[in-house]
Amino acid sequence: MPPYAPTLIESTRAIGYTLESAIADIVDNSVSASASCTDIFFFPVGDAYIAVLDDGNGMDSTQIDTAMRYGSQNPNETRAANDLGRFGLGLKTASLSQCRVLTVVSKCAGSIEARRWDIDHVAQTGDWSLLVLDTQEELDQIPRIDKLRKLNSGTLVVWQNLDRLSVGEIDCSRSMGKKMDSVRSHLSLVFHRYVSGEPGLKKMLIRMNGTPVEPADPFLLKRNTQAMADEIMIIDGAKVMVRPYILPHISSLTLEEVTDLGGKDGLRKSQGFYVYRNKRLLVWGTWFHMMRQGELSKLARVQVDIPNELDNLWTLDIKKSTATPPEAVRNNLNSVIERLAEQSKWTWVFRGKKETHDFVIHIWNRFRGKKGGFYYSINRYHPMVEILQDARPEVKQNLEMLLRSIETGLPLNQLYIDLTSEKQVENETETSRQKIEATLQGLLNQMPTEAAKEELLDRLAISDPFVHFPEIIEHYKAGGTAYGRH
Repeated sequence: MPPYAPTLIESTRAIGYTLESAIADIVDNSVSASASCTDIFFFPVGDAYIAVLDDGNGMDSTQIDTAMRYGSQNPNETRAANDLGRFGLGLKTASLSQCRVLTVVSKCAGSIEARRWDIDHVAQTGDWSLLVLDTQEELDQIPRIDKLRKLNSGTLVVWQNLDRLSVGEIDCSRSMGKKMDSVRSHLSLVFHRYVSGEPGLKKMLIRMNGTPVEPADPFLLKRNTQAMADEIMIIDGAKVMVRPYILPHISSLTLEEVTDLGGKDGLRKSQGFYVYRNKRLLVWGTWFHMMRQGELSKLARVQVDIPNELDNLWTLDIKKSTATPPEAVRNNLNSVIERLAEQSKWTWVFRGKKETHDFVIHIWNRFRGKKGGFYYSINRYHPMVEILQDARPEVKQNLEMLLRSIETGLPLNQLYIDLTSEKQVENETETSRQKIEATLQGLLNQMPTEAAKEELLDRLAISDPFVHFPEIIEHYKAGGTAYGRH
């Protein structure tokens, strides 16, 4: 009982591919073919098309026939380590989810072979009618075939009659440009380890209409991202590697870095696991229901590397866009999540600074209220507040009223909105050394004796913000004048 070709082909168009995931599926084939360069061309006007060309191994007549067959690969078979396929459906289902005419041309050992699935032709014949393009005239009409002919080997995938891309669009050429921008962002993230040339991987250049796709590192490894200890799990004889990261606090990032890290969904939606299959990103921005996506955990990201022999355990789908960890992996990840969430909370609350001593005197104190909430008060024992204790009674009274007004007037609701909007709060920037020194000199000038100055320096050495500038404190303790000048 073979399936009726026209019905099945039309049905598989609705598997759920987006344009981004469909093109990524085609690039997967380029990786599997050991390509060093993949070019994506899109022509949005007239006879619009999208073409993907790589310089990989190419296919002969038998191989290209197999590649165009639905279900050409058993998902339970063992595959090469760099094989990003699984079901033998991606090339066809991904392509025909976006177009009605799929043409694949491949060059191998100097010979060019071309095959085509045309949905309208299949509907007309009522059968699995794969077209063989073997005349010079037919080949010459294929977009970008001239570039394939110049390669020693490679494969060209062409989508034509782009019916799905034009649905509901007034200006197809403009809308395609916007959609291809999303494709670029998607590819820069999904294949970032290949594009950046990570050790152990063959580096691959991806270009869109001649412009290279830059890698988007979701862990920002070139900055001061904290990497925690690796966890290695052996599942059914295969190795799963887990590497947790804590991103730098938002106050130390540029606006461009925040945008790149969060994408269109923001930092909060981008926290969680980043699951890679053979170094290709499959799933990201989820905790797999093991933890909620909270504000204090949004700096936490976990890299999980799985090999392709564990596909059946991770319930990988045809689109390679969803994967669920097996119970053995989830049990091991729970402890990782707990440590990671606490570290992310610490980094967020303390703005990325490492508080290494419990005896640091902070400017603000945090207290638990009677109703279970929290409130903040200015520390009356901070040296900069205590220095005013000897002032006249009316001055002390005015100071206390001012401090209470500051405490009760804190715009907490607006602060929450600002801090969770992923925009930098300007007064979170680091205090400059010049300002610290000027403040310190002003405080010391009010001390009547050298002993009083020495005592003040001892207390300031463990007080915010002076605790972060020990060299200035030590300089004045040694009897120095203005720091940096003698």
